[in-house]
Amino acid sequence: MSTITGESLLEQLNWRYATKKFDATKKISAPDWAVLEQALVLTASSYGLQPWKFIVVTDPALKAKLRPASWNQAQVEDCSHLVVFTAKQDISEADVDRFIARIAEVRGGAVESLAGYKGFMVGDLVKGARHAIIQEWAARQTYIAMGNLLTSAALLGIDACPFEGIEPAKYDEILGLQGTGYATVAACPLGYRASDDKYASVPKVRFETKDVVEHR
Repeated sequence: MSTITGESLLEQLNWRYATKKFDATKKISAPDWAVLEQALVLTASSYGLQPWKFIVVTDPALKAKLRPASWNQAQVEDCSHLVVFTAKQDISEADVDRFIARIAEVRGGAVESLAGYKGFMVGDLVKGARHAIIQEWAARQTYIAMGNLLTSAALLGIDACPFEGIEPAKYDEILGLQGTGYATVAACPLGYRASDDKYASVPKVRFETKDVVEHR
């Protein structure tokens, strides 16, 4: 199994930045986008429950509607693809059953054999104390997906700009999310940097490793 070298990985992570200006004429190819979608699907989540839905917006008219709800950030319109991260607003026993059924479908075996795992999830997320903050729990999961998307895009040489500078309630209204059980958390435009984006050549600012990594 081939793997990327450490040097190449760090080179791409240094190359990426929060792109402030996209080249609106450049679009992500269908094959590359298919890879990024699968990267989203393969994202890790607590219990593997995947309490999210990713809305991919490419329609120019829809992006134009979303721009005013995005602090008027031009990236929303100029990007190739806009990913809206939405999180489930509740977790029910039916949601756990759906996931258990999927495990049995993919891995084989009887649903009944997963009763212990189901009971553990229900006890924690549905009937346990965590249910009181279940929306926050689900929202946190979406940030794992966003981080995975940023790294995956960088490895493909695709630019991105994660931001929370949006009005989630207005996104929900524009995207028709009311009543779906999902709500907007954040968004991420992707595409290719404009040649005159001055931020592309600005040195990346990070604290020194010793200041943020502690060995014990």
